Amino acid sequence: MEDLAKTTDVFSVLESRGVTRRSFMKLCAGVAAAAGLSQMAIPRVAEAIEKSVIGATSGDLYPVIWIEGASCTGCTESFAQIETPDVATVVLDVISLNYSETLSAAAGWSVEEAKAQTIEAGNYILIYEGAVLKGWGGNALRVAGEVGTEALIHAAESANAVVAVGSCAVNGGWCAAHPNPSNAMGVEQFLAEEGIKTPVVNVPGCPVNPEWVMSVLVDVVILQDPGLLKLNDFAMPAGLFNQTIHDNCERRGHFENGEFVYEFGSEEEAKGYCLYPLGCRGPQTHSPCGVTLWNNRRSWCVQAGSPCIGCCEANPNDPGDNWVQVNAPFYKRFRDLRVGDFHFQPEPVAWVLTGIVAAALVVHGFGMKKTGRMDGGADFEPIRKWDKEHPDQSIGVYADPVKGGPVLDPAICEENTEHPVEPADVVVEDYEKE
Repeated sequence: MEDLAKTTDVFSVLESRGVTRRSFMKLCAGVAAAAGLSQMAIPRVAEAIEKSVIGATSGDLYPVIWIEGASCTGCTESFAQIETPDVATVVLDVISLNYSETLSAAAGWSVEEAKAQTIEAGNYILIYEGAVLKGWGGNALRVAGEVGTEALIHAAESANAVVAVGSCAVNGGWCAAHPNPSNAMGVEQFLAEEGIKTPVVNVPGCPVNPEWVMSVLVDVVILQDPGLLKLNDFAMPAGLFNQTIHDNCERRGHFENGEFVYEFGSEEEAKGYCLYPLGCRGPQTHSPCGVTLWNNRRSWCVQAGSPCIGCCEANPNDPGDNWVQVNAPFYKRFRDLRVGDFHFQPEPVAWVLTGIVAAALVVHGFGMKKTGRMDGGADFEPIRKWDKEHPDQSIGVYADPVKGGPVLDPAICEENTEHPVEPADVVVEDYEKE
């Protein structure tokens, strides 16, 4: 029997895990597409996986440290719950995950020692899940006697790259929602405040899609070059997060046709109409959920009948711009407006303002009626005040240049309009003197 611990034949390793050559190449194509690479890059991705990971026989596996911040471990669960046999499982198995508070078999002193040795050796990638809590001196996340913020600083300083996994790690997520007593924020902002220059790759989502994490790992771990990733202004992979959910939504046609669902359980819902009136945040949420899908490409939120709640929308530079605070309440068309600790929906405010304007118009109407301006209109002004005081410069045309009145005789009209007018150059000269 072949010793798979020593073999360098990539396909022997794959076959031993129930993965066919065809499945492996499909993985490489999917990874290239998710990373924004062309089909020309598929052989390069396959070669990189073969040489750098699956074909490694002498400890060449790329070390990974996975640290939990203020999180529910939902992103870890999302990444770990992968069907077997699955090529993503192969990639996960052969990465040297030296430290994970959730997935590591070791615990206590031994696992903390493994983390310390990995950091000392360098040349590793740091995956950080959850928000960074600066409140209370960072003591909310104390692990093994080390303050949470110091643990992040210590691990990030020597890392080749930091992958902020999930919306909490990107900008604090729900932990940073008002009033944010723990002073939660994202990894990128925290490291920038601490002066740490390690590149950060943000992968939002609540939880994160495992295929997005895998595509990032292929670039920064397997290809060993964080520079291969094309990032947008929020340091997110541009190939993944530069389009909105609305752009690729399967219900987009119903939106264009004006076919909407206004109530759950209705006939419109059964027909699969657009969920925009029920609070769908797809038009403002940048994410490829409708393309990559979830649960091994089986379905996603909108396909299951739920409006998008915008969990991938996270501004890494502003903890207050987190998806919970921006999008709640989730099944309302509009977000809440906030004035201090008081929050309310804009729709009641619009009705109140409309009522005030309507009441003002009614009062104005009664006032017009009382003054007699609605019975035949206001009193006719026979001549403008200016025209009466300056008959030689009158603007209007009147039957009498002093008393005013409508013009009845064309001859009088012509006579009253023959006022002496100074030449234009004289008028300009007088104006400049003034």
